[in-house]
Amino acid sequence: MNTKEMEKNPMPFDGLHEECGVFGMYDFDGGDVASTIYYGLFALQHRGQESCGIAVSDTSGPKGRVQSYKDMGLVNEVFTPEILGKLNGDIGVGHVRYSTAGASTRENAQPLVLNYVKGTLALAHNGNLINANELRHDLEYTGAIFQTTIDTEVIAYHIARERLNSKTAEEAVRRAVAKLKGAFSLVVASPRKLIGARDPFGFKPLCIGKRDNAYILTSETCALETIGAEFIRDVRPGEVVTISPEGGIQSDMSLALAPEKEARCIFEYIYFARPDSHIDGVSVYGSRIKAGRFLAMDSPVDADLVVGVPESGNAAALGYSLQSGIPYGTAFVKNSYVGRTFIKPKQSSRESSVRVKLNVLKEAVAGKRIIMIDDSIVRGTTSDRIVKMLRDAGATEVHVRISSPPFLWPCYFGTDIPEREQLIAYNRTIDEIREIIGADSLGYLDVERLEELSEGLSICKGCFNGIYPLEPPKEDIRGSYEK
Repeated sequence: MNTKEMEKNPMPFDGLHEECGVFGMYDFDGGDVASTIYYGLFALQHRGQESCGIAVSDTSGPKGRVQSYKDMGLVNEVFTPEILGKLNGDIGVGHVRYSTAGASTRENAQPLVLNYVKGTLALAHNGNLINANELRHDLEYTGAIFQTTIDTEVIAYHIARERLNSKTAEEAVRRAVAKLKGAFSLVVASPRKLIGARDPFGFKPLCIGKRDNAYILTSETCALETIGAEFIRDVRPGEVVTISPEGGIQSDMSLALAPEKEARCIFEYIYFARPDSHIDGVSVYGSRIKAGRFLAMDSPVDADLVVGVPESGNAAALGYSLQSGIPYGTAFVKNSYVGRTFIKPKQSSRESSVRVKLNVLKEAVAGKRIIMIDDSIVRGTTSDRIVKMLRDAGATEVHVRISSPPFLWPCYFGTDIPEREQLIAYNRTIDEIREIIGADSLGYLDVERLEELSEGLSICKGCFNGIYPLEPPKEDIRGSYEK
């Protein structure tokens, strides 16, 4: 990638980002849920570091009263004990965000709180809709006024509209989500119910947990473990679940597809989810160990040490080591405290943004042939710097192995894989990519191996082969409300 291209796309860390994490809770005993939602969001911080928010209400109080707070920044930056102390209620939803569609502004932070004729809704959403523009236009032509540029507000409006003609809040949610195309995991707090919905393809994860007499809906099982809750089950693709003291957990599967048509995002297993999570019954850590084992089987090379690029490369590196018998070691020290106040160095400055985030342990790599495992190469702007750092630290050879196939197509379902022209693998051979990043050899995970990572569950491979589970938009609609 040349300097001009890098200046146009000054991405300091050439990694992928996921859109969001959601967490909803309803305590049937009437206890306050805000502080538990805070800890749940803390466990989901890896899913989004741009903004966060919590909205709560009291099911025994007036129907229209929702207290909420949201702002830009990390969970522990935004919420103080004083702020949490003012959020009183036994039902609520929380959200952490990274934007793939809609600008990074405070207005676009979630949850969204909607006051309307039938009461209130607080809504948090993870995913990306491909028909959000059409749905938005329909609403605008009937007088709707939008406060944000995110597709979550479109969902909220449609739920509110359907509620006028529905007997229950969950029926309104089901009727609204039936209009949505794309990826969504939703958590909705109505005045007396906690409702979760997962798109029919199951792109994004959602699960149910329980602690004492309180129920939880959240993106990942690691959040349940953080708050000492037990995992009950995953919300199934196409399912709408309703949780209330009267009905317990009620399920509506009317939007579900046949299992073979489902299309989970494989990147939950490769990169996005925390390694201690299980998604649809499959261990994320186990998937990453497997990916490393497959790389060792399919792209073997002689070397002295296998290392992972933190964090998601570490388990795959261990898998490569276990399969190949080559020792596993630590080559990188990561600074985990790069929060929202991190000023990104200019391209021309001496402070490399990669070095700010990663340092090499010279003693570990000097004089050695290194196999470096990473989860992906997007634009290639970081991989070449990391390879150079290893060489500068004295590595005699650097062999790069990637625990995903090459990216050849953009993603429209909530992962910020860019347009094809910006992808290093587009129109280049593996050897050309190897030369650009400065490695002695380069190997990617075989596309055929992906189903083995998800233990046979149906997955989306659109970013690798251009075959999407549903017709993609004719143009890139991501962030189009600002245009």
